[in-house]
Amino acid sequence: MKGFNKEIIKKAYNAFNARDIDLVISLMHPDVHWPNGWNGGYVNGHDEVRDYWKRQWKEIDPSVDPISLKELKDGRMEIEVHQVVKDLRGKLLIDKIVKHTYTFENGMIRNMEIEKH
Repeated sequence: MKGFNKEIIKKAYNAFNARDIDLVISLMHPDVHWPNGWNGGYVNGHDEVRDYWKRQWKEIDPSVDPISLKELKDGRMEIEVHQVVKDLRGKLLIDKIVKHTYTFENGMIRNMEIEKH
């Protein structure tokens, strides 16, 4: 499953950065638990994730690029990412390294947590 989960992660980040919501959602479990890194808290399920991203992208332009991927002993994947967030005019708002930790269920993303460095 290790290689399969890495491929899911790579597809998810590429699709997110390309604003291909449908592809990212297709990689998620129907009951996905997803962090609202923009306002705090979590959103649950495909519809809430879709709505969250659509609202977010109307106000900011985020991009996240994986730097390293590591499988944890409990089967979760820890991804160190370079996160860049700009306003819609291109002004840089955030440029930092963050850690995303994913849990998988039935070959799909079930949960994601954000840990700041």
